[in-house]
Amino acid sequence: MPEKEQFDLCVIGCGPGGFAAAMRALDLGKHVCIVEGDEIGGAGVKWGALASKTMWELAKDYSVASKVDRGYRAAGLSVDYDALRSTVLQAVKEKQYQMLSQLESLSPRRWSGPGSVTLKRGWAEFRDRHSMTISYGDGASETVQADHFLIATGSKPRLFPGIAVDGERILDSDGILGLRRFPERLMIVGAGIIGCEYAAIFANFGQTEVFLIDHKETVIPFEDRDISDFVSNCLTRIGVKIIHSAQLQEIRKRTPHLEVVLDFSDGHSEVVEADTVLISIGRVARLGGLGLERLQIVPHERGHLETDADCRVQKGIYAVGDVTNHPALVNIAEKEARHAVKHMFGHGNFPLNYHHLSTIMFFHPAVAAVGLSEKTCREKKIPFKMAYYANELVTRAIAMRSMTGFVKILVSDDADQKILGMRGAGPQISSTVVSIAHFMDQGNGAGDVLKLLYPHPTISESIQECLRLLLGKSLYKPMAFPGRIKLRRWRPDTGYADL
Repeated sequence: MPEKEQFDLCVIGCGPGGFAAAMRALDLGKHVCIVEGDEIGGAGVKWGALASKTMWELAKDYSVASKVDRGYRAAGLSVDYDALRSTVLQAVKEKQYQMLSQLESLSPRRWSGPGSVTLKRGWAEFRDRHSMTISYGDGASETVQADHFLIATGSKPRLFPGIAVDGERILDSDGILGLRRFPERLMIVGAGIIGCEYAAIFANFGQTEVFLIDHKETVIPFEDRDISDFVSNCLTRIGVKIIHSAQLQEIRKRTPHLEVVLDFSDGHSEVVEADTVLISIGRVARLGGLGLERLQIVPHERGHLETDADCRVQKGIYAVGDVTNHPALVNIAEKEARHAVKHMFGHGNFPLNYHHLSTIMFFHPAVAAVGLSEKTCREKKIPFKMAYYANELVTRAIAMRSMTGFVKILVSDDADQKILGMRGAGPQISSTVVSIAHFMDQGNGAGDVLKLLYPHPTISESIQECLRLLLGKSLYKPMAFPGRIKLRRWRPDTGYADL
């Protein structure tokens, strides 16, 4: 490496997006500097996807072990939060040290192949378009230069106006692992994905009374009503108390409890007692201290960076992941990072396509989505046909004794019946949705997909039956199972009609 610390690319942030960018640049034979002042893996590993999904898996396993309707009963079943927390932290460290091991293996000291990756554990600040100062915890600093820069600093929990997070009794989603025991009464403020996920996790362990505060009339309000109702019903069934149309007004600290003041849309107020409050009202881009003003880069009024179709903020400066105006998902951050690196170094690239990215929401059970929803189709006045097939009719779900869930597929209301989107819930839904995303990417219609032979018994057969339903060929018929099988169309001029 040159002595002047000159790099082809400097990546700010070693989360999923930053790490993916560094590895893709290495593939192209580039010398990369990646700067991280906090946790390797970022929110995607330490605070977000990996940690929360490890907790979700443990909670799901505990819930299944607690069941008494399967012909067996576990004796003396108990759970210790401190041991649970240690398991989650172990999972986090496993992933962090995998990433660190690769970064060390590809450092200039050890790697003699084309390109290299240099990790610097400090905080980066732009000096100008071609250089950054990296400050270290011991007060030392250095300046590095690069031809290109990529900002991947991720996000942090959104603050609730007037409510201070103390990390002990009032938490944000980044502070969950700070808990040392199960709260007796947990109030979660915010009924979006993160709030509902943690409601499912703590309720499944059966040690905590969970309240979920929803300022709207439905949880997951951006989704179709059937998805919102499904999530709400599942949470209620495991004991979560959902309080709709309520706005957090104040939290009063008492000894040893908290008094939470809620204002309702009809004008009345209520005071609810809780031991711990989790503020979960979204996340905002982490851009402080980067010196963006020196580059005349002004974040959008909503706090994110504006980028073009190739993730470029300005010449030589790129941004990916949670700092942009796209969904804050690990797979999106990684996809954008790989695309940005190829673009900055002049390699051929397919345009980024955000339409067929599938998402998983880890509730009880998990919910998956890809493509258009009914709500979006109606807003855009796109005619569609919808088929709905309940897991109660799927042989594998019956065998698993896990029949809560469904698959819903939308297709264009024409002869081609192109697949527009899918919503589903239940066991193995994270695998099922990927196949639909692939079919959508290929432009397949319902008839094309049915040329495949689905293995039996599998959860994926629900897709097969949904598509057969659209073609009038389903094994089970709507008239025999009303509510569990649905087939209807929507047109802008006539609205909904059953088929």
